[in-house]
Amino acid sequence: MLKKLRGSKEKAATGGAAQMKMLRRIPQLLRFVPGTAQDVRAYFMTLQYWLGGSDENVLNLVRHVVNRGADGERKVMRAQVKAQPPIEYPEVGVYHPRMAGRLADNVAALPLPAVRPTVGTVGVLLLRSYLLSGNSAHYDGAIAAMEARGLRVVPVFAAGLDARPAIDAFFMQDGRCIVDAVVSLTGFSLVGGPAYNDAKAAEEILARLDVPYVAAHPVEFQNLAQWGGSDRGLLPVESTIMVAIPELDGATSPIVFGGRAGPVGVACTGCHHACTFHESDSAQDMQSCPERAIMLAARVSRLVGLRRSERAQRRVAVVIFNFPPNAGNVGSAAYLSVFESMFHTLTAMKAQGYTVDLPESIDALRDGILQGNAALHGADANVHTLISADDHVKRERWLSEIEAQWGPAPGKQLSNGSDILVLGKQFGNVLVAVQPSFGYEGDPMRLLFEKGLSPT
Repeated sequence: MLKKLRGSKEKAATGGAAQMKMLRRIPQLLRFVPGTAQDVRAYFMTLQYWLGGSDENVLNLVRHVVNRGADGERKVMRAQVKAQPPIEYPEVGVYHPRMAGRLADNVAALPLPAVRPTVGTVGVLLLRSYLLSGNSAHYDGAIAAMEARGLRVVPVFAAGLDARPAIDAFFMQDGRCIVDAVVSLTGFSLVGGPAYNDAKAAEEILARLDVPYVAAHPVEFQNLAQWGGSDRGLLPVESTIMVAIPELDGATSPIVFGGRAGPVGVACTGCHHACTFHESDSAQDMQSCPERAIMLAARVSRLVGLRRSERAQRRVAVVIFNFPPNAGNVGSAAYLSVFESMFHTLTAMKAQGYTVDLPESIDALRDGILQGNAALHGADANVHTLISADDHVKRERWLSEIEAQWGPAPGKQLSNGSDILVLGKQFGNVLVAVQPSFGYEGDPMRLLFEKGLSPT
């Protein structure tokens, strides 16, 4: 039995369902074995309470430990603190704040979408530990924001830190993906959690899904007020665990959507709402950041709409390398044949139904981007379009900060004195754009070190 409980690597990768079944069975049998076996039974009972970490189970865990350790006069307490058996919760299941009981093992238990008709279905991955503890306000805000966009949301969880059992149970049917996008709100890698990631296993399950995969994250190692008031934003450990490692799996579009509330009465300045937390909010409780949750929902909605659209109607932009600026480096990334790769990519896209005006050859593609009307505008590459300085001034949110460093709009870089130049060339519905300059010749790294204008 202990060998089965220990399990193999293969069984551990399935989420530990078999181990949990054995963990519940062993204490039932050890009840009839006297002596030190009762200590073993007590240990496994403690594990059951802990792994099903709801308020009720944690309370009964304490009662269980008190009962085991009580002696002498403290035995009188045992009748007053009798521990109830551990409450069992689904190892793999669905969650919804509007659902009776909030947790279930059947997707049919989910409430009807708040907005109908729906425009698509989104599978959302959650951490079971937050759900059992009742500390799920950050999830609730993100779910509500996505539902407000007309999306049917299927929030799911699995025991441990491997999301694959939940994906297989609720996002797949007869080997086919039944959701339009997957959003992870866990803040961790798809398989493995914060300590490590199994990118190969994540690649396999994501290939089976074949839908957009977005990894959003709450701030875990600081509170929202600290994050919002910081010039740095995410801490290095957060950037590593919640952004870099999930990207190794194939995650895209990282965004903060909530986090720990922080001190009472202190406003989070990370968004325009400047959320302030009240007496009812514990500093350690998780909360949604409304503006960020709405932004996440908007991104997911656009991804779902894009996936459901006809390929011939989709508009695609590709940005090619250009650094250092003004040094003949457009499309010259080290050891990569950029224009040859781009030509083959455009050819494949056209074959798959995208609207592409395919150039005759690789040389024609290169000349169209690097030359074109470049001489007419005195630019480093073909000018796709012009943005008037008046439009820029009206729309640019950070105008004062930019002009403090670079002078009045439209500036002297990528400009003809009255307009801003956008470099690139359109091929049907595909725009191949040239990376805007980081700085200028003689000081190509300027943008990287200007206060308040870091690329991050």
